Amino acid sequence: MRVVVAGAHGQVARRLGRLLSARGNTVVGLIRNPDHRADLEADGVEPAVVDLETATVDEVARAVSGADAVVFAAGAGPASGPERKHTVDHGAAVTLADAAEQAGVRRYLLVSSMGVEQARQGTPQGMDPVMAVYLQAKLRAEDEILPREALGVTIVRPGGLTDDPGTGRVRLEHGVPYGQVPRDDVAAVLAELLLQGKDGEVVELVAGDTPVADAVAALP
Repeated sequence: MRVVVAGAHGQVARRLGRLLSARGNTVVGLIRNPDHRADLEADGVEPAVVDLETATVDEVARAVSGADAVVFAAGAGPASGPERKHTVDHGAAVTLADAAEQAGVRRYLLVSSMGVEQARQGTPQGMDPVMAVYLQAKLRAEDEILPREALGVTIVRPGGLTDDPGTGRVRLEHGVPYGQVPRDDVAAVLAELLLQGKDGEVVELVAGDTPVADAVAALP
């Protein structure tokens, strides 16, 4: 496969890039900072400097042309203010979807977050306002991208991310209780979704007892 990953220097995205490239796939990593090229090349990923906050749909479409799938794993990061939650977590995800449609790339894998449904009712009581904006931006992206008939969209909502070593075992389904999950296992699930050709699902992801390949295979 040829897979284009947005936000390719992120912690989950780099793990994904290494997994896919190690299995013989071609991975193109979209990055905003050209200083990150060397890190991606060391991972076996082809870097492409494309700032999804400012690039046109035409520019992004050229970057994803010929891909079998695109993955949106970008995020504004916890230190950024509310405005970048809208321009990255929502705006950049939609730009990538527009570009995928234009380039004829059907498969779109969106990394979202557990808890986004809370945003439908506004800011939950006691929630940090920046976190609330983050969830609202993620939810808007989901709602705008999932219905697109030209795309085969899979949305993965991981729980709290940890740097614990991956176990290779997860719980992957819709409506699971909130929990945590190692970044290693998130990347493994994303890779398996791509390799098994799954799309059309909205699933939560936490640590569990089911081997990753079996958990993905069990999806409809």
